[in-house]
Amino acid sequence: MSYFTSRWVERPEHVQELEGGLPAGFRASGVACGIKESGAKDLALLVCDAAEATSAARFTRSSVLAAPVMVCQERARLAALRAVVANSGNANAATGRAGLDAAAKMQGSAAMVAGVAEDRVAVASTGVIGVPLDVDPITRGLLTAREELRADGDEDFAAAIQTTDAFEKRGAIEVELSGGTVRLSVQAKGAGMIEPRFATLLCFVQTDAVVSAETADLLLGVCVKRSFDRISVDGQLSTNDTVILMCSGASGVTVEPESDDELRFGEALDALLRQAALLIVADGEGSERIGRIVVRGGHPPTVESAARAVANSPLVKTALNGGDPNWGRIAQAIGGALIDAAPLELDIAIEGVEVCHGGAVVPYDAEALTAAVSGKEVEYVVELPGHGVETEVFFSDLSHGYVTINADYTT
Repeated sequence: MSYFTSRWVERPEHVQELEGGLPAGFRASGVACGIKESGAKDLALLVCDAAEATSAARFTRSSVLAAPVMVCQERARLAALRAVVANSGNANAATGRAGLDAAAKMQGSAAMVAGVAEDRVAVASTGVIGVPLDVDPITRGLLTAREELRADGDEDFAAAIQTTDAFEKRGAIEVELSGGTVRLSVQAKGAGMIEPRFATLLCFVQTDAVVSAETADLLLGVCVKRSFDRISVDGQLSTNDTVILMCSGASGVTVEPESDDELRFGEALDALLRQAALLIVADGEGSERIGRIVVRGGHPPTVESAARAVANSPLVKTALNGGDPNWGRIAQAIGGALIDAAPLELDIAIEGVEVCHGGAVVPYDAEALTAAVSGKEVEYVVELPGHGVETEVFFSDLSHGYVTINADYTT
């Protein structure tokens, strides 16, 4: 099955999709250590064998930080990571000093099995908030995970980081640069508690290109802003968000700063992460459709507020779920976000069909519009007064399934 499935993500011509596997210099595994009562895989280990590896990372901007995030930020060399240990089934968030100790023990245990210094290990967790994490099964499970490390272990790794995910988010590509071919791979998880800034997600990216820490940080930052910062499932900011890019350099192909290769590599990374972000939206708990809201106008704060208001509106999201072209929900959401701006002369189009111009309804083919919003992807475009600014947000619908999943999440 193709990784690039959305019409909103364009695969660059110099990028070829692969069936899977990790770039040179990486091994991964995923095992069951007993955190999940179901017995499913819940412990993931990723190791980079290159001593001079570089990396970059981004984390949640929530004021309530999970213990693994704090440990990474305080105890890890985020520009030179060589290993990642991640568990699912328990977020290790709001767990106090005991949670910090557990995350630190995870880091230390992973360092021993990976054969690297503690400060070169990143820790990540995902699952229920406010439940103490028993680290003993993790330390024992890491011994098994070490034995199962493989160059094609990305599938098991991706499975071990899932929580309410209905399907895996995993991809691999080959990128043609002037100095030769490099590979990138990605494993991500996320389905609920998703909101830009960015989401309840874990995302790990690997490449065998030679990339300086400064370039890795620059490219990851730009690509996160165009991917995970642009999605919403339920408007809820997480405590655990973690995105890590690791570069082994094993291909020997260097991505020079401010070069054509940097641009080409950046385009490939951008496409890889945008598709991962859209897979998370498509897997929004109980989701059946996803939408894209594009807002154009003359003032950045106004445009951004309008887009987020539409993406997070329960009325817009339920209409999307039902395939209902009720554009009045969009007008209402924007009006509520941009108070004291009356009369707001906005234009609204759904799947290219204009339904509102200058703040008033215009004639349109209702039957054709209903058919247009019945697909898996629906695009909404809003024009506000002014010119020069544009933003987008990708969002899931809101279904009965979302309520079912979250009504008894811990019981």
